[in-house]
Amino acid sequence: MHATNSLLTVAVALLLGTAAVAAQPAATAIAAATPGKPTVQVQQIRNATAKISYAGTTFLLDPLLAKKGAYPGFAGTFRSQLRNPMIELPMSVPEIMKGVDAVVVSHTHLDHWDGGNNRFIPRSIPLFVQDEADAKMIRAQGFTDVRILGQNTPFQGVLLSKTGGKHGTAEMYAVPQLAAGLGEAMGIVFQASGAKTVYVVGDTVWQSDVDQTLARFKPEVIIMNTGDARMVGFAGSIIMGKDDVLHAVRSAPNATIIASHMDAINHMTLSRKELKEHVRQHGIEQRVRIPADGDVLKF
Repeated sequence: MHATNSLLTVAVALLLGTAAVAAQPAATAIAAATPGKPTVQVQQIRNATAKISYAGTTFLLDPLLAKKGAYPGFAGTFRSQLRNPMIELPMSVPEIMKGVDAVVVSHTHLDHWDGGNNRFIPRSIPLFVQDEADAKMIRAQGFTDVRILGQNTPFQGVLLSKTGGKHGTAEMYAVPQLAAGLGEAMGIVFQASGAKTVYVVGDTVWQSDVDQTLARFKPEVIIMNTGDARMVGFAGSIIMGKDDVLHAVRSAPNATIIASHMDAINHMTLSRKELKEHVRQHGIEQRVRIPADGDVLKF
C-alpha cells in the first residue's frame, strides 16, 4: 500500500467533497408519455457523459467536455502518466448542448464534471447534484440554479431519485485520506408515466445500495459505469467491471444494460472490445448494449 503522502495526493487529485444530503419533496404528478413513440433515448457522448432524453425532457449527465489531453492523469491510479481525456469528443460541444434542459452531476470528480473549466454550459441552466458540498463548489464556479437531488425530485414532469453507492472497496475506505478523496457518488433513477424506468448506477462497486435500488424501482434500462478503474497499491476496482455486467443481467432479468465509462480515462482497465467479447462468451448480446461514442439508443 502506498504511503500517506501518496494517498493525500490522490485525495486532492480526485477533487470530491462530502456533505449530508438534503431531501426534496415528493412530486404529485408525473408527465405522461406519448403513445407509440420512444420515450427514452440515450446518446453515449464520451466516458460517463451521456445525453438522456426522457419523456420529452433532455438531461446531460456528467459532462466532461474538454478536448483530448486537456488534463493530467489521476495521481495514484493505473496509467497515471497518460493525459485525460484520452480521446476526442464525437461531436462539437454546441451540438452536445443543443436541446439540453438540465444537467445532472453524479459527483464532482474531474472525469464527471469539468463545467467550471469551460464556458460551454450556460451558468443559468438547472443543475442537479448529490449534496450541499457539491452544490457549493459548483455555485462558486458561477452556476446560479444548482439543486440538490433527493427522492422523487420533480423536473418538467419527470421524477428523479438519488440512489446510493460506494466509489471503491472497503479496504480503500478504511484509509481516511483516500476515503476523503473517493468521497460520495450517487446514482439516479428516472421515472415518468408510460416511460421505461431508467437507473443510472453511477461510480460505485456492486453493493447493497445497488440491490436495494433494483428491488425498489425495477428499472427496465440500467446504465452502468463499467470501465473497471483501478488504483495503484489496492486490489479491486473503484467502479464496476465485466463481471458486474453479468451480475446485472441475472439480477434484473427484464432490463436492458447499457455499458458506459470506458476507453477515455487513464485508470480504466476494461475496454469496450474486451467487454464485447465477455458478453459474447456468455451469450447475453441481446441484453447488453455497448454503444460507441455518439451512438443513440431508443427505448
